[in-house]
Amino acid sequence: MQVRKLKADKIFDGYNLLMGKVLLVNANGSIENIVDEKEAGEGIEQFEGILTPGFINCHCHLELSHLKGLIPEKTGLVDFVYKVVNERYFPENEILSAIESAENEMIENGIVAVGDICNNTLTLQQKKKEQLHYYNFIEASGWLPSIAPSRLDRAKQIFESYSNQTPQTKKGFQSIVPHAPYSVSINLWQNIQPFFDNKVVTIHNQETVFEDLLFKEGKGDFERMYELMKIDNAHFIPTGKSSIASYFQHLIKASNILLVHNTFTTQTDIDFIKEKQSRNNQTYFCLCINANKYIEDALPPIELFRMNQLQMVLGTDSLASNWSLNILDEIKAVRNFFPGISLEEMLQWATINGAKALEMDDLLGSFEKGKMPGVILLNEKSLSVQRLV
Repeated sequence: MQVRKLKADKIFDGYNLLMGKVLLVNANGSIENIVDEKEAGEGIEQFEGILTPGFINCHCHLELSHLKGLIPEKTGLVDFVYKVVNERYFPENEILSAIESAENEMIENGIVAVGDICNNTLTLQQKKKEQLHYYNFIEASGWLPSIAPSRLDRAKQIFESYSNQTPQTKKGFQSIVPHAPYSVSINLWQNIQPFFDNKVVTIHNQETVFEDLLFKEGKGDFERMYELMKIDNAHFIPTGKSSIASYFQHLIKASNILLVHNTFTTQTDIDFIKEKQSRNNQTYFCLCINANKYIEDALPPIELFRMNQLQMVLGTDSLASNWSLNILDEIKAVRNFFPGISLEEMLQWATINGAKALEMDDLLGSFEKGKMPGVILLNEKSLSVQRLV
């Protein structure tokens, strides 16, 4: 089998930055080895920049791509959610065209796998083209206890559509997941919880300060949201605890837990997670910093997460809440607000951590023999990319 020999200023193998090395890649895109330059022989292709595995976008709403630029920035989560719920309905051909363009944007920017939120089957047509790896998170929501059975049935139907039609050759995984603590009744939790076993389960977590206030005191801006949506909130009894302390026990049978946003997560919450987490799974904290700025104009406590040595990954959220689906734009934002974090560490979040979170690390996330993670040439200064493999 013909082998390409690729050398750049540095190679990021998924874990560390290496110098003076050559990456050997088979004709089918699988990694053969990383060797010293003196051992590589002739025919080495030379590049300026960093060779890195393809990036993993752990949180995306591809189905909302048609809403780019249509929802105002910095309105707060309640008004954002209300607008998405009421303004997401467009002609199907426009939605499908936006989905195709958004996927192409991710491919051009070096993304090879996506954890994608699905409330319908509109992205299925694009995913059947097998251009990216997807973990499809079939989202269930419903705050009224009475609608829990119908919402479960709907999620199961969507799940079956993806299970039956997504090509398994591209790791088309799927699971039924809760949308957010403020949109899943205890009845719906009970209905969907059996479907978490041995699956990756994701949830929007502590995206606004009002989420904890709802669960602790039954107060805050979510009361206004329920009124706007004409949802009877009389059934809800505050737990007196933070949001995550009120629901985390439902997730412990998942193979991996992916908490998204975490903008208002505290040290007390982190201590609670560490205490309650099962030995059989891992919890990953997904940063979507540009969406946090877009919606709440807030930043997640990244230094707190680093101090606690949490496993972090990156996501873009949707084009309804972000101006791009580019993981490098997320890295640029982290670098802007947290300049002390090294590029090497952030690349770990974007590659091997993301692959592990989505259970795709047998194929993606690092330059290890037999894997097919893609090879991206990264300009270290501009953080722009070129796909080589």
